[in-house]
Amino acid sequence: MAEQSCEVEQLGKKVTSSDVAKHAGVSQATVSMVLNKKYNVSFSREVIERVEHSAEELGYELPKRKQKRESRREKLLVVFCPNLTNPYYVMLLQGIESRATEQGYGLFVCNTQRSLVLEEQYLKMLSSLNPRGVIYTCNPSRCYLEMIEELSKTIPFAIINNQNEKLEVDAVELDNSKLGRIMARHLLDLGHKKVAYIAPPLTVRQKQRSKRVEGFLKEFSEAGLANGVVIKSANESIDQDVPGIDSEYRIGYDLTKEVLEEHGDVTAIVGLNDMIAFGILDALYDEKYKVPNDMSVMGCDNTLFSKMRKLSLTTIEHFVIYKGRDACDIIMKKIKSADQKYGEIQPISIYHVEYEPQLVARGTTSYPPGKKTKINAKKKNINKY
Repeated sequence: MAEQSCEVEQLGKKVTSSDVAKHAGVSQATVSMVLNKKYNVSFSREVIERVEHSAEELGYELPKRKQKRESRREKLLVVFCPNLTNPYYVMLLQGIESRATEQGYGLFVCNTQRSLVLEEQYLKMLSSLNPRGVIYTCNPSRCYLEMIEELSKTIPFAIINNQNEKLEVDAVELDNSKLGRIMARHLLDLGHKKVAYIAPPLTVRQKQRSKRVEGFLKEFSEAGLANGVVIKSANESIDQDVPGIDSEYRIGYDLTKEVLEEHGDVTAIVGLNDMIAFGILDALYDEKYKVPNDMSVMGCDNTLFSKMRKLSLTTIEHFVIYKGRDACDIIMKKIKSADQKYGEIQPISIYHVEYEPQLVARGTTSYPPGKKTKINAKKKNINKY
């Protein structure tokens, strides 16, 4: 990398990047990348602090660069996704891209793979990407909330998040607790009293998952059936691996096998999302269970595959594509507001959008085994009289 040409005067001599490198015990290229915030190469925190401390001690400063004219700024939006293996996130991207394309904007997608290191790396890249706006398709990691709120003062942010997270940024919200309650109410209305709920790891970082489970449990608890719910969540180590194309499907498949071995009296199995529900269905098929006659199955998100006739999965619609469009619309409103000055004081506005989730009852849920027969028998007896 070319040597930094900038030099400053200190105590009668010129201090160069070479001096900083020698003082910090690193290469000149490392000094250049660290001080210019080039995070495409990873440096340990110790190296970064050593370089920055040396530069400060020697009085070395980078040259002031000319600010890019706003008119030449790229029409670019950055989108953070936790993974691209779940159709849910692909649907969100579809909604964002459709609206961005209409406005002449391109997307730069950051697939964090639920890694804190990758998320931090992408956040630090924002200054070099110079986007007009940033969209998170899930809750940001808690350790970066302060950084995001600071960045949002200069770059419009919109987050498609869990309603219970308190963020001082624009949000398209989702009440995951309500989703869980709707799922539970559907099964309770059908007469299910012993059910299993299968989920990915229920960690603090993934609070939205726990909220969905909590809503489900609360509905059963209020019906006096708190002990009728079996919660099966995957091991926490799964979130530490790079998600495979079938990660969530495998969670549904493997944990269903465990449920069948340990709790033979359940009459319905719920997946936290559609991908998990597909794994549940295949596991039941392999174990010779008929759906919904022997076991009811339910998912959430109403993804494309859930609508296929052979699957016909009962699920929850919460208008994923619309949320993507709304997040993009929020960014566009912020950009327009910043471009059209309102006197000397810039207005501050926080947008919040929320859709009411709806049950989509299809062919994978029915009465518990034997109940439908009893109901039909009662009707026949009534008809006799």
